[in-house]
Amino acid sequence: MHRLRKDLFVLLLLLMTALDGKSQTFIRAALCDNRINPTGIDTGDLFFSWEIESSAFEVTQSGYQLVIASSPQKLGAGVYDILNTGRVNSGQSIQVRYKGQILAPARTFFWKVRIWDNNKKATDWSRDQHFTTGIFQEKEWENARWIGWEELPDSMRVVPFVHMRMKPGDCRIMPNAVSPLLRKEFAVNKKVKNALLFISGLGHYEASLNGQRVGKSFLAPGWTSYDKTVLYNTYDVTRQVRRGANAIGVVLGNGFYNISQERYVKGSGAFGNPKMIAMLKITFSDGSTQYVISDESWKKARSPIVFNTIYGGEDYDARLEQEGWNSAGFNDKSWAHALAVKPPGGRLLPEIDDPVLFLDSLSSFKKSVLKNGATVYDFGQNISGVPRIKVKGKAGQVIRITPAELVGPDGDVNQADEVAPHYYTYTLRGNGEETWQPRFTYFAVRYLKLEAVEGAGMPEILSLELLHNRNAAPSNGAFSCSNNLFNRIWSMIDWAVKSNLQSYITDNPQREKLSWQGEQNFMRTAIHYNYDVYNLYRSLIQNMKDAQHDNGLVPDIAPEYIKFSGPFVDSPEWGSTAILDTWFLYENYGDTAMIGKTYDMMTRYADFLGSRAESDLLNYGLGDWLDLGNVTPKGLTATAYYFHCTDALSKMAALTGRNEDARKYADRAERIRRAFNKKFFHPETKIYATGSQTAMAMPLSMGIVDDQFREGVLQNLVRNIQTLDSNRLTAGDVGHKFLVRALYENGHPETLFDMTHRDDVPVMATS
Repeated sequence: MHRLRKDLFVLLLLLMTALDGKSQTFIRAALCDNRINPTGIDTGDLFFSWEIESSAFEVTQSGYQLVIASSPQKLGAGVYDILNTGRVNSGQSIQVRYKGQILAPARTFFWKVRIWDNNKKATDWSRDQHFTTGIFQEKEWENARWIGWEELPDSMRVVPFVHMRMKPGDCRIMPNAVSPLLRKEFAVNKKVKNALLFISGLGHYEASLNGQRVGKSFLAPGWTSYDKTVLYNTYDVTRQVRRGANAIGVVLGNGFYNISQERYVKGSGAFGNPKMIAMLKITFSDGSTQYVISDESWKKARSPIVFNTIYGGEDYDARLEQEGWNSAGFNDKSWAHALAVKPPGGRLLPEIDDPVLFLDSLSSFKKSVLKNGATVYDFGQNISGVPRIKVKGKAGQVIRITPAELVGPDGDVNQADEVAPHYYTYTLRGNGEETWQPRFTYFAVRYLKLEAVEGAGMPEILSLELLHNRNAAPSNGAFSCSNNLFNRIWSMIDWAVKSNLQSYITDNPQREKLSWQGEQNFMRTAIHYNYDVYNLYRSLIQNMKDAQHDNGLVPDIAPEYIKFSGPFVDSPEWGSTAILDTWFLYENYGDTAMIGKTYDMMTRYADFLGSRAESDLLNYGLGDWLDLGNVTPKGLTATAYYFHCTDALSKMAALTGRNEDARKYADRAERIRRAFNKKFFHPETKIYATGSQTAMAMPLSMGIVDDQFREGVLQNLVRNIQTLDSNRLTAGDVGHKFLVRALYENGHPETLFDMTHRDDVPVMATS
């Protein structure tokens, strides 16, 4: 027994020693610019972050060392010729700013980090990481030109777009712009050390090198106000470049750059015709460099994409395919030289958002045949996406594919909400199995109808699936519980969120595809629970800066592709996103640098609201959108958000040492709070305005209610929900999140449960 106790003691001692060792604490993730191995880095805004993981308890960081080298070999050998911070005694592990030598553009650098814990024990180094600097000056593009199929005359340019269709006879109505193929051959005669492709194509592009696609992005680059900002992408193509003959191929699509009106449109107009710019930088082992740039030496031809719009769909004629067009040795003598075209008005900037990718697919479906012979496929889930088909048939057979969210009583697809027609056609080339999917458009889809057109008969359908496109923001978390209804609600919300996370946050994937700012204001916290949206929100903020009007107004949509009027261009519940997005990035990601970048936009917008206020109140806007009964005064929601964003601005001013502004906006926020209470609060009944869920919850959640009245207001909110509303949800888009917060944070989760756990009234459970 004594020996057993001794052995157990020794085992316990060894276990404790092992748990105390440095191997138990390690760098779980190392990020540059909040991304893994990013490209397009702005050297003047370079920062690093890392995540620490440990099996021991109460482990904190006491110091770090960050090193950067010009090559992976030097990094591995400990030759840190770019930066070696040495040990820095700091607990900071996010937003660690680069403080070193000026970094050259269009170069790849290699880095790693280690930390010391609170017991002064060092971890192993993180895995080796790298980042590629971007191009920010015109001269750094090495004389690359914008090229395309043809120039759009200035008289045909329509920006902002006409809402819906132009009227018949309007001379600016244009046919669908050509989606060209563009190619360039070049030779490489040395050993390649590194090759980087910098490219942008408007509206969208797909690039290939030696017949292999470059990257996996869908609808690249992201949507912007092209007169202010144009995004480009950077790809490491070292493995695709080979000694000898090489070829680059690019196909262009219209996107939001050019929208013709043959089919459904939310807006019609054009910034220009499809165009592209590219620079391939090849660095050889001997240190020399070769550049391949876009210019008139490239060749052009029409692509098999014979129609495409972001709203109306896409048509493809496989008989027009030219095999090998994007490979070296292809005979392009019949191709014309590309045309050098006018550059877009916006500044070229690297895309810092996560790409839009196909991240899921649905292949299981139910099938039904209609009386006219068409077949409808039900995939059981509504998503943003496109079909992918594999077929076999005769040359010239044409399939029409119509996506929809609904079916009618007869089983036929129903493109409700006035979004018809949106469809795709594929014309077979007729030489074996053929696989195709749309490249430059998408839709909200659960059902697909497949039918033959032009009387050529239906080819054999070998396979059919739905591809789901969304922003590749990393997952932050997920939800599950023992209640199946709540699991279904979460799944429904998650699919809705994913389907609207594109290069910006859309209001829907079919009818508008516009970036209404309310989606950010009302959903940012809920989205953040599931996805890391730091990179997405930085991109959204740039769009708002570009959209800001001269008078300080930030419109309800950004980019402002369509200029609406009245509350659809200026509603404080939407526009205040211009301030609250930056506050969100500080609260959730610790980013104080963004405050400086957006400070001018934020103060101009705050002062614009001040110019519209009367006695510190705003009495206009869209109000509590889609509430039941239209029971909340518009002035209440508008003024509540006026207070909310002004209060946040005062705190951001204080955080960044702008003390005079901090006092100014804090005083203004307090005046708004008092005016709000004077206008809407009834102290004798402890009711705000009409007593609606939104009217009561917003002041509770925002800190507007005076302390002595908080408990009474809360009890009235709960009582009204239980008695007047019979535990039904009546708050609209604006008030809903504040209702959830007011109840949960003030000790009434059971009321939330009772409101949500039902399927007899219009709540999420019935959607």
